[in-house]
Amino acid sequence: QVQLVESGGGLVQAGGSLRLSCAASGRTLSREVMGWFRQAPGKEREFVAAITWSGGNTYYADSVKGRFTISRDKGKNTMYLEMNSLKAEDTAVYYCAADSLWTLTTLLRPYEYDYWGQGTQVTVSS
Repeated sequence: QVQLVESGGGLVQAGGSLRLSCAASGRTLSREVMGWFRQAPGKEREFVAAITWSGGNTYYADSVKGRFTISRDKGKNTMYLEMNSLKAEDTAVYYCAADSLWTLTTLLRPYEYDYWGQGTQVTVSS
């Protein structure tokens, strides 16, 4: 079992920055892919970014490329999402997730992930 806890959300003006953290516990991560997803009111949960825990390979949704950066600190068992140039449309609840059995296709799909955090609200005012 893996427990995930997000932090770092809040209210920020458009153009501003936030850094989200996702702390993992329960067992040592190795082959997992870790992802960030978001869900705005009335919308489906959507992929934001993912990182392979072992190799650190990163993947991004087109809507956040060049503005968001995903990273992980193996020693702290923590994943991060640095969000810059925030827009009103980035407003959502952000979730971190982990998946043990993944492919380059499945890492984009929220229903493929085994473990989820409780979510953290990000609100961008225009």
